[in-house]
Amino acid sequence: MTLSPTRVRVLVAALLAVSFLGALDHTVVSTSLATIAGDLGALEHMSWIMVGYTLAATVMLPVLGKLGDVVGPRRVFVVSLVMFLVASLACGFAPDLGWLIAARVLQGLGSAGLQLMSQTIVARVTTPRQRPRYMAVIGAAFPVAIVVGPVVGGLITDYSSWPWVFWINIPVGLVALVLALTAIPRLPGGAHPRFDVPGSLVFTGSLLALILAVTWMGDETLRPAAIVCAVAAALGILALVVIERRALAPILPPRILRNRTILVCLGLSLVVGAGLFSVVAYIPTYVQMAYRTSATVSGLVPVATVLGMLVSSLLTGWLVSRSGRYRLYPVTGTALAAAGLFTMALLPAGVPLWAPMAVMAAVGIGTGAFTNLIFAVVQSAASRDDLGAVTATTNLVRQVGAAVGTAVVGGVVGFSVAAALPSGLDAATLTPAAVRSTPEALQAQVGLVYHDVFAPVFLGLALVYACGVVIALLLPAERLSDEMPAPLPEPVDRQPA
Repeated sequence: MTLSPTRVRVLVAALLAVSFLGALDHTVVSTSLATIAGDLGALEHMSWIMVGYTLAATVMLPVLGKLGDVVGPRRVFVVSLVMFLVASLACGFAPDLGWLIAARVLQGLGSAGLQLMSQTIVARVTTPRQRPRYMAVIGAAFPVAIVVGPVVGGLITDYSSWPWVFWINIPVGLVALVLALTAIPRLPGGAHPRFDVPGSLVFTGSLLALILAVTWMGDETLRPAAIVCAVAAALGILALVVIERRALAPILPPRILRNRTILVCLGLSLVVGAGLFSVVAYIPTYVQMAYRTSATVSGLVPVATVLGMLVSSLLTGWLVSRSGRYRLYPVTGTALAAAGLFTMALLPAGVPLWAPMAVMAAVGIGTGAFTNLIFAVVQSAASRDDLGAVTATTNLVRQVGAAVGTAVVGGVVGFSVAAALPSGLDAATLTPAAVRSTPEALQAQVGLVYHDVFAPVFLGLALVYACGVVIALLLPAERLSDEMPAPLPEPVDRQPA
């Protein structure tokens, strides 16, 4: 479907606004987490305020992607936005933790639909050549939210009340809803009106069990539950194979996994999840301990990373839209990020803080060169019937990579630090503030421990990106088309022969 340039700009503005809302909601709440949990009397369970949101946003991706292909992305987008706004209102009125977690699950579900359908709608109304530029603009919501979110959350918590952390979504979301209803055309569903309900249920349950198993495995008290979840995930995957082989319209069409370009993009998405998100999650702790800085100063390093990622993503999207050639950017991006993380592993203790900031900015630049580009590439390789499914799969692989990478890095750091700390210090209760209250010599020892523990972690993540270089080299040397794809055929209900 061809849209006028003005309508495309309004559409992209609406999609950017809702993508920013979804990304901001995760980062803005993190700053207010302790205050919210304390007011509700549930400090020991406060992690579920974040976990419930993340799990819902992850496990529902394939279901929402397929649903968008069946009924059309506009309907799923509008329903997701309304659900997100209603859930935001409910979060602010939560009288207890159970209410808040349930509302956060609905928020996560709505956020997943917004993110996914934004990418799918762009793919349906633009040519493959145009997509990198628009994907980069919409993808800018994530790095901007990482920088802005904690500041906004802190200001709201300090100068207002925590319900406004959620209610701030409503005025922006209503404006975005009006823009979306005006600018998003009525996009039809695909040629497969059947929806794979059994496959969706089994896939969602199996993925949920897998993520919980990975998340809980590092906690001794939760390890038995993690083992049960791992077994359930394995059985669920086996059952899913049987169900999907018989399904008329499987939730994850096998044909998309037989395409070389799609497989390469999925591999690169896994690299982004496992390589970048895990290091961004733990690098503030590394800086606070190894460099003995405050929490505020430690945030400068991940900020440098995401700003590098933002600039690189926008520049790459513009360049690819001009030439149509894309293979160079994933290859050079993964190589630059691998070199940056390798340099982080080699940095000696005691170097000025600007050194890791500059190096991690280079990692961000390398990752930004392909992190949003791969969505445009993978969509150009898929049929119109599978745009939602292939976009969802690419997002899902990234989320799973982030969950696994974060869990592995967290486990390695926790175990190694506990084993290497000087006697008299307990890793379970060690905080940056507690370390700063100890004698100078002991602070230096703790800093050296964290430096030595993170060096192999950086090296391992550099190897992840090095594998990404090999994967990127498998991309075909093609150009993105400047022609609109053929319109979808009228939906037909395909009966088994």
